Amino acid sequence: MASGDDTIRALREALRLSPDNMPLRLHLAESLLGMGRGSEAEAEFKEALARQHGNAAAKLGLARAFYQQGKNSQALVLIEDMLKAPDTPARAYILHARLVFRAGDVARAVRQYKRGLDLDPECGDPELAARLGIQAGSRGGTAEVVEGRVRLPTEAQAPEFAERFEKPQIAFKEVGGLEGVKEEIRLKIIHPLRHPDVYKAYGKPIGGGILMYGPPGCGKTHLARATAGEVQARFLAVGISDVLDMWIGASERNLHALFDQARRNKPCVLFFDEVDALGASRSDMRHSAGRHLINQFLSELDGVDAVNEGVLILAATNAPWHLDSAFRRPGRFDRIIFVPPPDEKARAAILRVLCQGKPLADADFEEVAAKSDGFSGADLKAAIDVAIEAKLKDAMRTGKPLPLTTRDLLAGVKTVKPSTREWFATARNYALYANQGGLYDDILKYLNITKGSDGFPS
Repeated sequence: MASGDDTIRALREALRLSPDNMPLRLHLAESLLGMGRGSEAEAEFKEALARQHGNAAAKLGLARAFYQQGKNSQALVLIEDMLKAPDTPARAYILHARLVFRAGDVARAVRQYKRGLDLDPECGDPELAARLGIQAGSRGGTAEVVEGRVRLPTEAQAPEFAERFEKPQIAFKEVGGLEGVKEEIRLKIIHPLRHPDVYKAYGKPIGGGILMYGPPGCGKTHLARATAGEVQARFLAVGISDVLDMWIGASERNLHALFDQARRNKPCVLFFDEVDALGASRSDMRHSAGRHLINQFLSELDGVDAVNEGVLILAATNAPWHLDSAFRRPGRFDRIIFVPPPDEKARAAILRVLCQGKPLADADFEEVAAKSDGFSGADLKAAIDVAIEAKLKDAMRTGKPLPLTTRDLLAGVKTVKPSTREWFATARNYALYANQGGLYDDILKYLNITKGSDGFPS
């Protein structure tokens, strides 16, 4: 029997001979998606749409490819456009439910899931339905909704996360740049695990939390995974969909289960991405449910009912100004680290990693890095994707694939706008006018801004 890679090669060869065969191209894209190769599937779905604009199957497939890669905004744009059509497929409503649930809007997720089932009862997702509080075989359920959530049944069990713990195989040497950030993590997390006697002699516990903040796409998640690899600890990445639940009391139960299982698998790194979605300022909340969840989170960080020694807690946010100030107290996230965009040397290293395995013709990564000031790692990946798509179009037209050159990469960089600029425009205002205790001084330093005696930029 042919392997998955053999099948993909055969499909690509067939497409080379028949590039306008839409069913064949969609079959290739779906096969790639099923193998977890979301970026390759994305390229094929985009090519399908370029050849047949408005193809509903290709549009839905592209949204699914975005979803698989965590590109939620792009997926939402596509799906919400599809929902405007009168003949929207049921699977589009189910995917929309997944997306809005991932964003924390559980009430809307329930509505969209029910609409999808009304159109096609066979397209249901039992796992999603369980998290939304919809009983199997029921399109709507009869649960009582309170503040956008439903009451938790007494027989509900806490979720198990044990199978999701991983042992990362990367370490700090695979992370380009960010030396200052790495040193902070070494001091707080790595040295205590490697030299426990020294730290215990000073009464310093092994564990605690670090909050990383900065523009999106700058490697906060990669750095957290490398931290676990550096100390050979178990690692669990926690998203808001792992915690937020439709049932009243279930979000708090899910959070406790995460910490409880981390304590049983120590040393362990718990990584909370977009932590501001779970720990938003309580003063901004209209409902008590969110405040209860934050109180539970603070209790777990404090180790009120259990000892957190050996549990290393990393969190990342693009908007630290939205995080409840109680998280910054000693013993919680008592180290707050700014993760800036990669510098020129780091950008060159990132480009090398991203281009591994791709056909190259003496690409000058240093030149490309010099022309990509302000680019995040995600921006660099987008620039390479643009360069590859241009090469694919040329190959489809000429029938001759050619390697990427420095010129191709520079053209990709010229097409992509640095996503960090918008973030710094917002962060600058907070650093200047809401910088209690010098929390955002690192932003001012990065932007080369000094404040005069009147508190305004000098």
